[in-house]
Amino acid sequence: MLPLVGIGVVLVCVFGGYIMAGGKIQVVLEALPFEFMIIGGAATGALITGNSLPVAKRAAGGFLKVVRGAKWGKKDYTNLLCLLFQLARLQKQKGNLAIEGHVEQPSESSIFTNYPRVMKDEEAVTLTADTLRMLTLDMDNPHHVEDYIDARLEKQHKEHLQPAHSLALIADALPALGIVAAVLGVIKTMASIDQPPEVLGHLIASALVGTFLGVFLSYGIVGPIANRLKQIYEEEHKFYHVIRDVIINMANGYAPQVAVEVGRGNIPGHLQPSFHEVDEAVNELPRETS
Repeated sequence: MLPLVGIGVVLVCVFGGYIMAGGKIQVVLEALPFEFMIIGGAATGALITGNSLPVAKRAAGGFLKVVRGAKWGKKDYTNLLCLLFQLARLQKQKGNLAIEGHVEQPSESSIFTNYPRVMKDEEAVTLTADTLRMLTLDMDNPHHVEDYIDARLEKQHKEHLQPAHSLALIADALPALGIVAAVLGVIKTMASIDQPPEVLGHLIASALVGTFLGVFLSYGIVGPIANRLKQIYEEEHKFYHVIRDVIINMANGYAPQVAVEVGRGNIPGHLQPSFHEVDEAVNELPRETS
C-alpha cells in the first residue's frame, strides 16, 4: 500500500499546488486525454517493440507487483531453512543417495511437500533439486558446486531484472515523448495562427500539457515504480541465495545446523528470523526415515 500512498502524495501536491497557485485545472483536464493517448501510446508501443512478449507483460504488470510487494515473508524464510535443514540432516546421516528420491521427484517428496509455499515457486524447487542432484552424481567438490549454482543464479538474476530495466528505459524516454506531444500541439497552434489571442493562448497551454505530462510521468510515477520494482526483485533474489549458501555448506560437509545458520545470516534484516526461532523450528521437525 505504501506505493499508492506515495503516488497519492505526488498527485495531491502537484495538482493541489497548481490549483492553489491560481492555475486553471480545466485547461489541463481538457488536454490530458489527448496528450496521454499520444505519450502513453508511444510509450506502450516502445515497450512492446523493445522487449520480448514475456518481458513486456511483466513490465506492464510491474505496478501491481510494486503494490503487492515482495512475495517472501519472514515465515517463508523460516520454512525454507526448515526444508533445507531436513535435506541436510538426511544427507549427513545417510549420505547423498538418501536424498536422491526427494530431489528426483520433489512433488512426491515427504520433505518438499511439507512446504507448499516453497513448492509453488518452481525456480526455488528446481534450483534446490537440481543442485542437490549434482551431489548425488558425485560432484563433491564444493568449488564446482559453487560455480554451478552461481552461474544459474546470475542467469536468473538478469532475467528477473529485465522488466525493471525496461520500465526504467521507458521512464527515461517519457520527457522526450512529452516534447513530441508538445511539438504536435505547437503545429496545431501554428495552423490556427489567424485565430484571436485568447484562442491561441488556449492552444499553446494545451500543447504545454504534453511537456508537463511527459516529465511528470517520468519522474513522478514510472521512474519510481521502475526503481521500486528493481528493489523488489533484488529482495526476492535473496531467497535463492539462501538456498545457495546452505547447499554449498552441505557440500563442504558442515553440520546441518551450521549450514542453515550460514543461510539465515544472509536473509534480509527485516525478514530474518532469529537464531532461537530457527532453532526452535528445526527442533520440532520430524525425523526422516528415508
